[in-house]
Amino acid sequence: MTEQGARGAGGARDVYVVDAVRTPVGRYGGALSGVRPDDLAAHVVRALVERTPRLDPARIDDVVFGDANGAGEDNRNVARMAVLLAGLPVTVPGVTVNRLCGSGLEAVIQAARSIALGDAQVVLAGGVESMSRAPYVLPKPERAFPAGHQELFSSTLGWRMTNPGMAPEWTVALGEGAELIADKYGIDRAAQDAFALASHRKAARAWDEGAYAAEVVPVPGVDLARDESIRATTTAEALGRLRPAFRPEGGTVTAGNASPLSDGAAALLLADERGLRATGRDPLARIGVSAVTGIEPQLFGLGPVEAVRRALHKAGRGLGDLAVVELNEAFAAQALGCLAQWPGLDSEVVNPRGGAIALGHPLGASGARLAGAVAHQLAARGRGTGLAALCIGVGQGLALTLER
Repeated sequence: MTEQGARGAGGARDVYVVDAVRTPVGRYGGALSGVRPDDLAAHVVRALVERTPRLDPARIDDVVFGDANGAGEDNRNVARMAVLLAGLPVTVPGVTVNRLCGSGLEAVIQAARSIALGDAQVVLAGGVESMSRAPYVLPKPERAFPAGHQELFSSTLGWRMTNPGMAPEWTVALGEGAELIADKYGIDRAAQDAFALASHRKAARAWDEGAYAAEVVPVPGVDLARDESIRATTTAEALGRLRPAFRPEGGTVTAGNASPLSDGAAALLLADERGLRATGRDPLARIGVSAVTGIEPQLFGLGPVEAVRRALHKAGRGLGDLAVVELNEAFAAQALGCLAQWPGLDSEVVNPRGGAIALGHPLGASGARLAGAVAHQLAARGRGTGLAALCIGVGQGLALTLER
């Protein structure tokens, strides 16, 4: 393909996914809880470089990482930390982006955009989160030397130090937001538990069949070969015995039908036609188009509905054209609420290897995991259109198409 032939609509360059890797996802306080987030990020960066030996690391134009926290060992700009810890040349820059749960996918989109516009040829993009190691934060007092006790806030998940100007209906817990979606669409406890059970079974089967072998790179020194939260032997009866987590009376959202707090990292190697030649590799897929939308904060879980519609419209595709969809399963109620709005989508193509309820949801990493999963599945199929999408806390949705 010539340089001119590598340009898509409007003169933008085609952007290829050369490779995609991720760590196994660890559960909160589990096997990866002793690993700093900057080390997790460095691991997937290093793995991509090692898996592409023909690429001179000095040719990497930028490293873009998503990170939903940044308050602790992420050290504000975890992308730059990962560059240095991975042993890349100090001339390789790094930037960290934050779109909460969509941060990893946002990193992929921004990296792809820089390549499409001609600002870069080779970029590493990904995301990381250690929810186990998220620190407690202490606000500065209003005046010096306060005499009373001071309040610590956990930075693991959700609202903290909320602005009193925010409408109270916006600032509900994420799980209560899932309950609101269950109310809105009449999604009962049995449907949520059945969805969660299917996620665990699909994930366990995918691991048993070696479906994740091409992308998962275990963390050195950590005894974790596969995603830690998968419950291969769970049953509908076991899930049904769990108590509601957010509404003690009449609630439907439980620890069993929600994604767990998690630790992990994921990264993709992106390149234009010239950068691809420098890698000496065949690409897994080509980056398509993206869309981001907003929604009422308490209904954040429905954010992907309009984002997916807009992305497919821009791509000239319909729901029936999709060969694989990776939809982040923040909560079963949330995922089911989205799926109810896409009647033309074949449920068999959605999360065929399990989703976040089973695999885990390390916030800043999940979007990159989804994009990488779509790329690997398209490569295995040999052709098709895929889509990655996430809901985002505080009311946003993000979607990206990929092609093979």
